[in-house]
Amino acid sequence: MISRIDHVSLAVNNYDKGADFFINILGAIPGASGHNKVMKYFWQIFSLGDLSRFEIISPTDPGSFLDNFLSKRNHGGLHHITLQTPDIKKAMKVLEENDIPYFGYNEYEDFWKEIFIHPKDAFGVLIQIAQFYPDQWLDESVKLSGSKKWQVDKTQSGCILNISHPGGGRIKFQLTTLEVKELISDLEKSG
Repeated sequence: MISRIDHVSLAVNNYDKGADFFINILGAIPGASGHNKVMKYFWQIFSLGDLSRFEIISPTDPGSFLDNFLSKRNHGGLHHITLQTPDIKKAMKVLEENDIPYFGYNEYEDFWKEIFIHPKDAFGVLIQIAQFYPDQWLDESVKLSGSKKWQVDKTQSGCILNISHPGGGRIKFQLTTLEVKELISDLEKSG
């Protein structure tokens, strides 16, 4: 039902301060972003390292859905955890079969379908379950270009093997010349 944890979402009062901390201090790479004019907030996805992602959400106008949450947390805090599912309808069915209530079913065209489980039903944390294509939300610098599942970059002592991850982004392995030869041998044996 669940493929993986995609990201955690942090709610902050001041987006610029939050983004500055994560980008300039911790080295996060900004990805997709957008404004939700109805719920009055801004969101942005960030990548850290090869596969870690988080989101910053921040109110844009009075009356934001974040107002109550942030009024209780001076500096902001963990708002929700987003879990990726390959099939939102199947996830809904499993929850229904187990008497776990959910709310907020939304479909945003063809690229995002979501539901939420209230913290009172999920051990104190708001859970968002969503069906989507993760590479759509990432900066080009953290994913492989095109449809190829790997990329090899030669180094002085071997190579860096980049492998596309099904959850979006890529994993980098630094290999020595000896490890490259062993990998080639193992691949030849498996083919």
